[in-house]
Amino acid sequence: MATVVITPPGRLGLPRWRELWAAREVMYRFGLRDVLLRYRQTAVGVAWVVIQPLLGAGIFALVFGAVAGLPTNGVPYFLFSFMGMLAWNLFSQTIARSSASLVANQALVAKVFFPRLLVPLSSSLGVLLDYAVALALGALLLVVYGVNPGWAVLLLPVWTLLLLLFALGIGIAASAVQVKYRDVGYVMPWLLQMGLYATPVAYSVEATQDLPPAAQWLFQANPLTWFLEAYRWSLLGQQVPPTWQIVGMVVSSLLVLLGGILVFQRYERQFADVI
Repeated sequence: MATVVITPPGRLGLPRWRELWAAREVMYRFGLRDVLLRYRQTAVGVAWVVIQPLLGAGIFALVFGAVAGLPTNGVPYFLFSFMGMLAWNLFSQTIARSSASLVANQALVAKVFFPRLLVPLSSSLGVLLDYAVALALGALLLVVYGVNPGWAVLLLPVWTLLLLLFALGIGIAASAVQVKYRDVGYVMPWLLQMGLYATPVAYSVEATQDLPPAAQWLFQANPLTWFLEAYRWSLLGQQVPPTWQIVGMVVSSLLVLLGGILVFQRYERQFADVI
């Protein structure tokens, strides 16, 4: 008979990594269930993963490309906006699903013991599946438009991992706060919608050159701008991001993830009382 030793959390309150690893099957089951429930009883099923970025890129190409005539450094606007939506959807969907995960599974959280951190983490599995399907479509579009991204495409998994960690840090913190304050469920979609237009997803950084210096600085200081520039370098063969942006992506992803985990650990003790 195995002996279970319960020890108090450390000074920082970090999770027990061995416990998380031992319960990894729970994370997989949560992720699989979310995928099955999301596409059950839908007419087109997983095709929604392709339809959404295509429609979004088409609208952006019409409004910002055909009407506004914004520059894209020689890349067809539809392809330019699609690759931007690819990165943005990974970011926004990770936050949206992970932030609502604890409340959506409140019955299990309140009655069954398992590492609670696995719930928001498991939401990333379905997002990554959607991302892989959309990325395959993006590869097909590169062939159709005759765009050769070059060797930088090999760095795409690095940007994907960093962006996922960045989004998970925000989503993990939001999921813990939402257990106590349900306002997060109303505020988060609004913030993501505003962020879509405040981040160069449908337009290039060069399109902001005519703005006042203070506004340009805000775009450059936005970490999502760094990720989008790295994505377009790897997928569209555009300009190499500055070294400080690449370093900033690594540092910000790790710090945001660590901050999100610390916030989660702080609120976790109250889950059973308020959920």
